[in-house]
Amino acid sequence: MSVVNVLSGGAAAAVVKGVQAQFERETGATIQATFSAVGQMRDQLLAGSPCDLVILTKQLVAQLVASGHVAAGSDRSLGLVRTGVAVRAGAAHPAIGDHGQLAAAFRAAREIYYPDPGQATAGIHFMNVLKALGLDQELKDAFRPFPNGATAMAAMANSSEPAVIGCTQETEINYTQGVELVGSLPKEFELATDYTLGVCSGAREPELSARLAQLVAGPASAEIRRQGGFAF
Repeated sequence: MSVVNVLSGGAAAAVVKGVQAQFERETGATIQATFSAVGQMRDQLLAGSPCDLVILTKQLVAQLVASGHVAAGSDRSLGLVRTGVAVRAGAAHPAIGDHGQLAAAFRAAREIYYPDPGQATAGIHFMNVLKALGLDQELKDAFRPFPNGATAMAAMANSSEPAVIGCTQETEINYTQGVELVGSLPKEFELATDYTLGVCSGAREPELSARLAQLVAGPASAEIRRQGGFAF
């Protein structure tokens, strides 16, 4: 049985999983997917991990096209994803509309959940936001970083601490049970990431990869993407 290997940022996990049954039914192939921080997924591809289809940020995919790791012309956007603030489901939603409100919301939390500040797009951005707010040292004892936003949100949902807050891509918030989206970061801190796929130049299953790409970035996944927070 043919296998299509996918390396993807966590923001697109629910999209791939949402079309998996249709793809496998129509093609008779299976999907082997790994989801984590985009930087980590890029590094795995460059290190030689099997990969037919990659889903990262537009910038990273463009770099992989330039380096010859992704086939030119195969890139397709899934849509824009904003970075947002989350609380546990049922918790009060703090005001986050401006610089002062956002800082107060983070100061009120005993635990702050977010993705890898070195490899994840939202994690890198969030750490810069904390620095801009002057909170990167003040609140460091509350920091709870995880490999990607999905694992961060799942851990936050299961925390026993009553005062928790998180920040990651809005899709990872919307697709995770037990957490709720408060809203996007205020305009001065906003980040909208264009998640883009590409068929790897070394793909073992290029035709199947192209078919999966059509499902992931096309009409078949449009409703899944809208529900999760993709804008396209």
